[in-house]
Amino acid sequence: MNRVQIEISLGMIFVLISSVFLFRYASQEEMRMKEMAAAEQAQAIEVGASLFENNCSGCHGKQGQGIPGLCPPLNDKFFFTGRLSEIGWGGTLEDYIIATVSSGRAVSTRPDKYVGGGKPAMPSWSDQFGGPLRPDQIRDIAKFVMNWEATAMEQVVLETIAVPGETSNDPVERGKAIYVAGPCVGCHTLGTLSSGAIGPNLTHIGSDAPTAEPGQTGEEFLYNSITNPNLVVAPDCPSGACSPNVMPQNFGEVYTKEQLNDLIAFLLAQK
Repeated sequence: MNRVQIEISLGMIFVLISSVFLFRYASQEEMRMKEMAAAEQAQAIEVGASLFENNCSGCHGKQGQGIPGLCPPLNDKFFFTGRLSEIGWGGTLEDYIIATVSSGRAVSTRPDKYVGGGKPAMPSWSDQFGGPLRPDQIRDIAKFVMNWEATAMEQVVLETIAVPGETSNDPVERGKAIYVAGPCVGCHTLGTLSSGAIGPNLTHIGSDAPTAEPGQTGEEFLYNSITNPNLVVAPDCPSGACSPNVMPQNFGEVYTKEQLNDLIAFLLAQK
């Protein structure tokens, strides 16, 4: 075999070996791309979880369970199966989440059940609309919410307020747990316990309530204010949002009688 034949043979061997490597690389590329996409998705969900906790959980709950009377649940079956039909949205649910978080919501679409966090019912979060978040951060929040779909399909969200740790023998302590677990903290300021800027300051409500409404005791005034807030609308609020229908109208339904009594006992202790 002369030199030319040797070089041709070596070239053919090199081409054959290269073809084998290229074939193996190409056969693994699809799997590699899937793994890369899964890793990027996981990272986006992780970032979205942190952003949700810092910016959204105050109204929608840390696990997306919602707060009865204030904001709807996102981690439930209806959100994934019926919400788009309810509002007539023609795109995907993820696009709907991005659009809603970006531009906010001027008024609630279900004011009889959820009044929202104030005026507007939900603020704009995108920096394109004056909010604090970039578009990529909002996309991460949407991916985090969409990550609930598999488990949300198994859940039934009850329109009641769950109160962890509501086991003390002291009604004031039980009332404090109810206050912290419910929507009160999102709208009212009370000492160092909450710093809401929508409703009246409750730091000294125990001193103010007994004389707030002629002919009513402090207990009666607070009970009516919680269960029928349009009966007497507070004269002033930090945000100027004191007007009818700003405070949810259904707390008499989502709280039990015992919970209302404990909450009132806690509020009357704030002097």
